[in-house]
Amino acid sequence: MRVATWNVNSIRARVGRVTDWLVREDIDVLAMQEIKCKESQFPFEPFTEAGYEVELHGLNQWNGVAFASRLPMEELTVGFEGVPGFGKPDENGVLPSEARALGVTVNGVRLWSLYVPNGRMLGDPHYDYKLAWLQQLADDTRKWLAEHPDQPLALMGDWNVAPLDSDVWDLSVFEGATHVSPPERAAFAEFEQLGLTDVVRPLVPTGYTYWDYKQLRFPRNEGMRIDFIMGSAPFASLVTDARIDRNERKGDAPSDHVPVVVDLDLDLEGEDTPMIFG
Repeated sequence: MRVATWNVNSIRARVGRVTDWLVREDIDVLAMQEIKCKESQFPFEPFTEAGYEVELHGLNQWNGVAFASRLPMEELTVGFEGVPGFGKPDENGVLPSEARALGVTVNGVRLWSLYVPNGRMLGDPHYDYKLAWLQQLADDTRKWLAEHPDQPLALMGDWNVAPLDSDVWDLSVFEGATHVSPPERAAFAEFEQLGLTDVVRPLVPTGYTYWDYKQLRFPRNEGMRIDFIMGSAPFASLVTDARIDRNERKGDAPSDHVPVVVDLDLDLEGEDTPMIFG
């Protein structure tokens, strides 16, 4: 099963690129972030014509997460328990929720499409929201791993954190900025302490996944590695190959992110198929 994640930066603007890529690269399941639309606005038809079903969580022209799959999706979960909100509170003091997390199960593999808050600036309320969001996700992940220790689990998406110095083109440019601050990196490291690993880096040790549109960042290769597939041990054991599709940053009207892809060996037709796939 070939699984991928991609911050598409507006699916309505890039539906042709995305569906062409899905078919050309033989993708089974794609987690998308920043779809920037509600369900009533989503361009379902091109996906249907390409042989994919779509599940999505979108509330407005910002944020939004989705899955496109040519395999059956089960156990759809919108958001995770205790997910923080952000913005102006309602009359009851409740902060509005954002469309940043969607979970599905495909062939017994639990997948999440995640769009971690950006944080904006150190000291900004959005930065505190980002850290709280990651902490709640870690707390829930701990529960998921305890309740289903043998089920392959992957948290995929735009993490908006560069965990290593080598994940940005020039660390000095980010001095005093988000994405590389110690609290953000500590929040990312907590998932590793829970037992998740970046299943792509062992196979693709270098390379960026994001380049800003401004200042010729892509031609100069001034990028960041902030899109990850973080897998549990059962998930990591299934990974046979991985890649970052840098070429998708080229051409007409690209997203500022590129797809990250992994191949899984599920052995669904073999006699040794784990019971969770039965």
